[in-house]
Amino acid sequence: MKNQTVSGFFVKAAEIFSDQTMSTSEDDSVITQAKLEELKELISTQDLSSAADTIKHFLDQQDRVELNIAVTGESGSGKSTFINAFRGLGDDDDDSAETGEVETTKEPKAYKHLKYENVKFWDLPGIGTLKFKAHEYLEHVQFERYDFFIIIASDRFRECHADLVKEIERTKKNFYFIRSKIDSSIDAAKRKKRKNFDEKKTLKIIREDCVNGLREIGVEDPVVFLISGWQLNNYDFNSLQERIKSDLPQHKRHVLMLTVPNITTEIIERKKKSLEKNILRVALLSGCAAAVPVPGLAFAADISLLVNEIQKYKTVFGLDDESLQRISERSGKSIEFLKSEMKSGVREEITAGSIILQLRQSSAYVTESTVGLVLSCIPIIGTGISFVSVSNILTKFLNEIAEDANNVLLASLK
Repeated sequence: MKNQTVSGFFVKAAEIFSDQTMSTSEDDSVITQAKLEELKELISTQDLSSAADTIKHFLDQQDRVELNIAVTGESGSGKSTFINAFRGLGDDDDDSAETGEVETTKEPKAYKHLKYENVKFWDLPGIGTLKFKAHEYLEHVQFERYDFFIIIASDRFRECHADLVKEIERTKKNFYFIRSKIDSSIDAAKRKKRKNFDEKKTLKIIREDCVNGLREIGVEDPVVFLISGWQLNNYDFNSLQERIKSDLPQHKRHVLMLTVPNITTEIIERKKKSLEKNILRVALLSGCAAAVPVPGLAFAADISLLVNEIQKYKTVFGLDDESLQRISERSGKSIEFLKSEMKSGVREEITAGSIILQLRQSSAYVTESTVGLVLSCIPIIGTGISFVSVSNILTKFLNEIAEDANNVLLASLK
């Protein structure tokens, strides 16, 4: 009887996941309707422990979706610096993309994200450096493997860029124009105009010049993002990231948000909202994954699942030791100082013991309205109460960790 109830719970969980994870992608890491049906069949025959492991694997798959980003432009345009900045690296760091005014890339070269190896940035040969026509260039770089293209110029866009765009459009891929080295352009304008310098006006002039130049060479309704690889938190990076996210299919937006560098408070807030959507899944699974001796709870969370999820929050928001070390090196602030700005418990290692302590205190977060909502959709009263507890624990940690990320960001910029 107990196993039947547990199996029924997991089938209900799979049904709820089905509403949130629809995809037509053939990627093995994406959960399709057919895989959901297979999952339901599998867990209906398993005991509690095996079913929990199966669902945990299912849950992890959304973070393994492949994302391939192609970056191209003329030699010296700042392609490699942009790739490094997006990956949270400087040009001199280990595993950074090679930079230089002379074209250093002869063949497409992939650079994996430091924390998510399924996300790759491809440094493509510079446009114009190879004696190919646009369609031959795309074939040479194997255009079909990329999710979208970023086209970079450090001055005006030229005819080779327009030709490439026309070919990319034929492949039904998205593309984004970046005018790079904006910090250098702003500095030059300051030296030239001195007292009469107006940064907003200067940026408007640069943008209009790029847009008009693209129209002159045959690109319709171009949108140009002004970016500095050295000051990624300034100018249009927020807008670029938001545009790319809105263009991606749902299952790839999540992965993009995991990998975007924590360089503005707006990005941190978007990451938090993206992770909030996953709390329902983890809470449903944790609520029936294991029995933990917590007074007042009929079922408690699968502690290992909670530990993994909270550790993911810490990593996504750049509060792990490796990320803090990089922030320290770039900002000149000590790791001890940066950690002093963190008010949540994630300054220390996330362990099963610390999670159990949070669960013991979780009943204070359970509200009558939330319990009523849960009991209306989940067939087990004990599981429902545990669901609410876990959901609130995760929400509490996520809010606190996001606040820590904001505090560390502001402290690093002082």
